[in-house]
This record gives sequence, structure tokens and C-alpha cells, in this order.
Amino acid sequence: MNDTFTWIITGASRGFGRAIAERALEQGDAVMAAVRNPQTMTDLAERYPETLAPWPFDARDSELARPLVRAAADRFGRVDALVNNAGRGLVGAAEEIGEAELREAMDLHFFVPAALVRAVLPVMRAQGGGTIVQMSSQGGRMSFPGVGGYSAGKFALEGWSEALAGEVAPFGVRVMIVEPSRFRTGFHGPDALAVADAGPVYRGVLAAVRADMTGADGLQEGDPVRAAGVIVDLVHRDEAPPLRLPLGAEAVERISASYTANLDAVRRWADTARAADFPDAPPSSRPIAPLAGPA
Repeated sequence: MNDTFTWIITGASRGFGRAIAERALEQGDAVMAAVRNPQTMTDLAERYPETLAPWPFDARDSELARPLVRAAADRFGRVDALVNNAGRGLVGAAEEIGEAELREAMDLHFFVPAALVRAVLPVMRAQGGGTIVQMSSQGGRMSFPGVGGYSAGKFALEGWSEALAGEVAPFGVRVMIVEPSRFRTGFHGPDALAVADAGPVYRGVLAAVRADMTGADGLQEGDPVRAAGVIVDLVHRDEAPPLRLPLGAEAVERISASYTANLDAVRRWADTARAADFPDAPPSSRPIAPLAGPA
């Protein structure tokens, strides 16, 4: 791979997006920063006038995906890494979150990232490679009461991206799904975390979850600067990145526990599950791609 990369990063004005952009720029890469308000990138644009290009982008509007990718390719000549980072927390029970809020969350966390991937793949294929970084969450592998509206989009993104990894590997395009735990990105702040009005039915059921989610800002264990260093380093390596990267100790522990619990449940009910098959049917011979990611 080239030593100098061009990145497209959504949600680059703060949090993981900002940290990744700064790390990439510091080591000489070019960044197309897709942000709602380009003025939020003025300080970085002054420091890196040749290699940072802020671009107005609403991460809920899939129609803006192709113009963004074209602008990056026109400005810098190539796109080596797409980071689908823009996102927002959503807290509330299934009955408390309306359809409009749920659809907006799905646009933000799944449909627009998917549109950006479709837009960037022809560029990456033509240049012989690239890396797609999908910023998911530990909530993209396991969920809990009160965060279903958020996890729905992340679960969708992960399943779609797992299939994508096998489809694009023959063209030298890699996929890495990042699953962070709690990081000091502003994600839990009042301007980033949407909290549904607590109805009487679920007020007690979700009281602890609401308190934890709204009270965590500034206390999170994860350091976004260190996380950005990990991500940028993995993207720059010739060695393929992991398909899934739990990020932070809590993510490692919780996702590991989820895998174990699910495997235990599969084993417990395996005989019951097998009893649903025709007894004389031949076994499946469908090719299944390895989950370790493209080589």
C-alpha cells in the first residue's frame, strides 16, 4: 500500500472522527472531512490547508454519498479509506421511540453508510484496493433494554458489512468493523444522546439505564486519541485488519461474554433445533466465508 493515504471521514468534527482525522493528518495523510458544519473544522484547515478538505454533509441523507466521494477523488486523486463514523445515541423502550426517530437512526447508522460504501467501491476497485472502516459499537454485537433503537442500526450495519467483506476481498478492498465500548467522545452528552420521554410503563424498568447513559459523559474509560492511533495504524498496515475489532476493555469483556452465552444456548438447544430438519436431506454445501476477514 501507499505510505500516504486519502481518507473520507464522516462525523469528523468531534469524537472518534475528529481524533482519526487529526492522527491521519499528523502523519501526512489527506482527509476529506464530511461534517454538517464545515466551520467546525476551521482550526484544522488552517493547520493543514493542503491536506484537509471540509465538506458539508448530512449523515442522514444518502443522496449526498456520491457527490462526497466524487469530491474526494477529484481533490486528492484517490480514496484509500472510508470511515463511516457519524452516529448518535438513542435511549428509550421500544414503545417510547416513534417510527420517525427509529427511521432516522437507521438512516444514520445503516442506510447512509451503505450508500457511501456503494459510492466508494468503484473508486477503490479501480485503484486496486482500499479499506472500509465501519464504526459500530459493542451495541452492534449485544444489546440491552433501552438501547434497541440504537442497536438496530448497528446490528444491521455489522451483518451487511460481514457479507461485504467477502464480496470485495478479491478486489483488494478490506473491511474492518470497530466495536467500541465507552469512550470520551461526547457521545453521552446532551447534544449527542437522544433520550425518549420516560413513560409510566417503563420509567422504573429503564431508570438505571437512563441514569447510566446520561451520566457517563466525561467518565468513560476509553481514550479516543489512543483509539484513533490503533485504527489509523491498522488501516496503514499491509496485513489485513481484523473483520471485527472490539475497542476498549469493556467491549472485549462484554462481547466475549455475549459470544459465550450465545454459544452455550446453541449447544443447549442443538438437539431440538436439529429435530426440525428432514431426516434424509443432504447436508448443506453452501460456501461460507471465514469470519476472520479477508486475507
